[in-house]
Amino acid sequence: MSETREWPRIAVVGAGAVGGYFGGMFARAGAPTVFIGRKHFADAVNSNGLILDKSAGQERIRAKATVEMSAVRDCSLILFCVKANDSSSTAKQMAPFVRPDATIVCLQNGVDNAERVRAAASVLAIPAAVYVAVSVPESGRVNHLARGDLIIGPPSEKTTDIAKVFERAGIPCRVSDNIEGELWLKLLRNCALNAISALGHARYGQIAQDTDAKQLMQDIVDEVLAVARAARIVLPGTDDRESGMAAAMEIATQMADAFSSTAQDLSRGRPTEIDALNGYIARRGAELGVPVPVNHALFTLVKLAEQKGSI
Repeated sequence: MSETREWPRIAVVGAGAVGGYFGGMFARAGAPTVFIGRKHFADAVNSNGLILDKSAGQERIRAKATVEMSAVRDCSLILFCVKANDSSSTAKQMAPFVRPDATIVCLQNGVDNAERVRAAASVLAIPAAVYVAVSVPESGRVNHLARGDLIIGPPSEKTTDIAKVFERAGIPCRVSDNIEGELWLKLLRNCALNAISALGHARYGQIAQDTDAKQLMQDIVDEVLAVARAARIVLPGTDDRESGMAAAMEIATQMADAFSSTAQDLSRGRPTEIDALNGYIARRGAELGVPVPVNHALFTLVKLAEQKGSI
C-alpha cells in the first residue's frame, strides 16, 4: 500500500499562518516535519504541540520546532513560507545547510520568489500559487477558514513527485504548464482584495457586497490585466475584464470571513507584502509604460499605514 512508502523529511522555513497550516497537515499525516520560526512559535509548539483549528474541530499535532536554520540540513523537501520581502535574505541564510538534492517549494505571495531563492542559494526552487485562508490567533495555533490547495509547475518528473507528496498529506496540488500565468492570476486576486481589506478593515465578504468596493476592485483588475498583456503573460481563464473580476470575486466569496494577510500584518504592526503585490504592479507598469494609478495609490497608502504602525 502507498502508506508504507517513506515520507521525505520536511522543513518549514517561516512557520507563520501558511507554514503552520501546510506543515501541520504534513505532521498530522505522519511526515517527519520540523518547523523553523520565531522563538515564541517554537516554544509554544514544543510545549503544547501545533494546534490546528478547522471547521471539523480542533486538533493538537505533536511537532518539533526550532529557531535554528541548520535544522534544514537533513530535509529533502523545504516549504519556504517567509514573507516575499525576506526571500533573498532568508535563502542566503539557509544556503549553507541545504542538501544538494533538496527541493524548495515557495508557498508565498508574489510572482518572482522562486527565481530570487534560486539566485540567492543556488538550489532547486519550485514556485507555487497558494490558496488558503488562515490566521494565527496566538503562537502555535493556526485557524483555518477556507481552502488549502496549491498549484505548482512547470511539469516535470520532480513536480509530479512533489504534487503526489502534497496529495498524500491531504493537500490538493495541481501541476500547471503555465505556472507563470497561475502566479499572475493569484497576484491579480491579491491586488484586488488585500489592500482594500487592510485599509478598509474589511473581511472579503464585506468587500464583495459593497458597490463602491467592487468598482475599486474592477479598476485594480483592469490595471493588472493591462500590465500582464504588456508583459506578454497569459492568465489562465482570464482574458478580459469580466473574467478577471470574476476570478477576484470568486476568492472574495470562497473566503468571505477572511481578512487579507496584509490586513493581519497591519493590525499587528508588522511589515506587509504590499511591495510584492500592488507595489509590484506599480513598478512593472512604470517599466512597461502602462499607467496604474489605482495600484500605485493603494501601495502608497499601505506603506504609509505600515510607517504609522512602526512609530
